[in-house]
Amino acid sequence: MSAFLSLPQVVLFDLDGTLADTAPDLAGAANRMRERRGLPALSVDRLRPVASAGARGMIGVALGKGPADAEFDALREEFLAEYAAALDVKSRLFEGVPELLDGLEHAGVRWGVVTNKAMRFTGPVLEALGLSQRAAVVIAGDTTPHAKPHPEPLLEACRRLLTAATQAVYVGDDLRDIQAARAAGMPCVAAAYGYLGEHADVSSWAADHVVPRPLDLLPLLGLKGA
Repeated sequence: MSAFLSLPQVVLFDLDGTLADTAPDLAGAANRMRERRGLPALSVDRLRPVASAGARGMIGVALGKGPADAEFDALREEFLAEYAAALDVKSRLFEGVPELLDGLEHAGVRWGVVTNKAMRFTGPVLEALGLSQRAAVVIAGDTTPHAKPHPEPLLEACRRLLTAATQAVYVGDDLRDIQAARAAGMPCVAAAYGYLGEHADVSSWAADHVVPRPLDLLPLLGLKGA
């Protein structure tokens, strides 16, 4: 696996499934909704593959409802309320992510977060994970008028950091992450350790690189661990 030709000025990360394993708390919200309806809890492993799709994915698997169903909007609000009440109970950084971020900072590379998660959830999750004061920029799903796969969130992050898109790298575990980076003209890396989605074929996403573990990003950038 050859490294990027030059060290980027900025590395931007998706949040859910890339920096942090937030699936347990998302699953907890879905299972509380199932319990309220007299349904047995589903395992986190059953719900984990759709965690990147947020409320839509969780409601789809847990209750079999989608945006086309009349009750979906009410179910979505119920899910978001449940998640907001307990979003930092079991969420953790993926193994290797602390060392990855230390390595970037040691090399003087700024890093940030670009997620489709709304800021009212993103802020508390980052705070609980100890990342809110370290991230150079945080762009949430409602920071700009568009969410990924639109390039605007990535471009806004670059504007705030006074960095060209070509001098940044985006890392994500969903096809729309790679699509957003491509549309922004930004080099990109697929996180194969993430949620990916059901039946995902990461090799077909046309990412510049694929990493099986978070720490594999450092040599890809020509860096050693901190």
